[in-house]
Amino acid sequence: YARAVGKEGTRCSSPSPPRPCRPTPLWASDPTHHTYMGAPLQLAASTLLEPRFSPSPPRFHRHHPLLLLTLAAAAAAMQSLLLPTASAAVAPAAAPRRGRLPGRVSVRASAAASTAAAPRRETDPKKRVVITGMGLVSVFGNDVDTYYDRLLSGESGIGLIDRFDASKFPTRFAGQIRGFSSEGYIDGKNDRRLDDCLRYCLVSGKKALEAAGLSLGSKPMEKIDKARAGVLVGTGMGGLQVFSDGVQNLIEKGYRKITPFFIPYAITNMGSALLGMDIGFMGPNYSISTACATSNYCFYAAANHIRRGEADIMVAGGTEAAIIPIGVGGFVACRALSQRNDDPKTASRPWDKERDGFVMGEGAGVLVMESLEHAMKRDAPIIAEYLGGAVNCDAYHMTDPRSDGLGVSSCIKQSLEDAGVASEEVNYINCHATSTLAGDLAEVNAIKQVFKDPSGIKMNATKSMIGHCLGAAGGLEAIATVKAITTGWVHPSINQFNPEEAVEFDTVPNVKKQHEVNVGISNSFGFGGHNSVVVFAPFKP
Repeated sequence: YARAVGKEGTRCSSPSPPRPCRPTPLWASDPTHHTYMGAPLQLAASTLLEPRFSPSPPRFHRHHPLLLLTLAAAAAAMQSLLLPTASAAVAPAAAPRRGRLPGRVSVRASAAASTAAAPRRETDPKKRVVITGMGLVSVFGNDVDTYYDRLLSGESGIGLIDRFDASKFPTRFAGQIRGFSSEGYIDGKNDRRLDDCLRYCLVSGKKALEAAGLSLGSKPMEKIDKARAGVLVGTGMGGLQVFSDGVQNLIEKGYRKITPFFIPYAITNMGSALLGMDIGFMGPNYSISTACATSNYCFYAAANHIRRGEADIMVAGGTEAAIIPIGVGGFVACRALSQRNDDPKTASRPWDKERDGFVMGEGAGVLVMESLEHAMKRDAPIIAEYLGGAVNCDAYHMTDPRSDGLGVSSCIKQSLEDAGVASEEVNYINCHATSTLAGDLAEVNAIKQVFKDPSGIKMNATKSMIGHCLGAAGGLEAIATVKAITTGWVHPSINQFNPEEAVEFDTVPNVKKQHEVNVGISNSFGFGGHNSVVVFAPFKP
């Protein structure tokens, strides 16, 4: 590692005339320090970049064979970071000949298509993940079939806000839920205390279990191994009304008037926690909060718990209730919302040239996901199959998407790889499509990078009818994707009046279409650059 170690930790070159010396790095004087995290990269970087102290042009040190291996590994890691969509192949380092200094490590990027094996779907019944139940709370009600029928009819659920006085807001409309009832699912005392975010979670979760044949108190439910059953329902905003009320009480009346339920009902994990308490599931239980990508992150994580053998069954999805003054006002401040107050029902218009921002929505969407083996043992109703998914990050901007679509296209490719699906097999995409100026086209650009031939692919925008339900959006859209698979009909993207020419795919404009879905994907993206894609298909034994 050093030609010589002089007194007081200095490295000195032996030839004459003498050359300057400087302190030896800790990693050079003591090889045992290579074990701490980060040492290989530090060693590689400093070795590649550090010139020998000489008046002559910089040269590189002689290297121990272990150092060459470290450099090769570090180079591969760096290459994979720089080229996330290509596989990096590191050329074996030739042993240095005596009297010669080794050159730089050779790194080359090989095309993924030339080396990747053909996609192969999971066949192990313990690792195959199927959908056995779906539950929701939406602007179209709490019944899955009614919800999808109204989507197929092209009905808009957007209207003027009447939950609070929005007359002074520049945006005065949303996909507000009216007439919600939790009767039979939440006891009256708790129902009065809970934030709507939690109420939507509990009702949709229990409805999904009912659809899966696991009603509370039923014999099938009693047979479930509760230690291997979990809950993973996330939210982007949490109990926002409870939080807002608590802050207002603090300001107006002092801390003594803050309810003791303020913290428990405001934090994002409480939906999963309360649902787990009600149904007795003792397996993995937590929430994920990745803004509008939340639900898909939850599906992905829940499926991986099953695939790793940590759970047999998971209740997963997202919930959100942010149509309150602070929620609407916050998005107004972001300049993210449409201001088409004179015609709210046409305000959400993804891919239309006249779009002017997204429309807020609310609700919850939950799936019951379980291993095929577990579902078959209990003779569960299998609705569809979850093939795979992926999550990643743009690492670009807090609210704006990457215009080149790199993060999203990489996420789609990774989801298909995880699912064992070739891009040619996908013929339906439920898009994120929020009706924002930048977001809609950025998503389309990313989709084009993965799916070269748009013919045969239908893609649509659920948000054109129910608005953007934030953390619950992916849950409600996953249900729409599964219903497209089971019914053979894809719902329209409404308000397509003057579509962008750059959108070369069939967006199912304004009227539903019959379409047999082979493989469908559902995209969700969130503030912070969070990308998520999940893949569904008809169940085939």
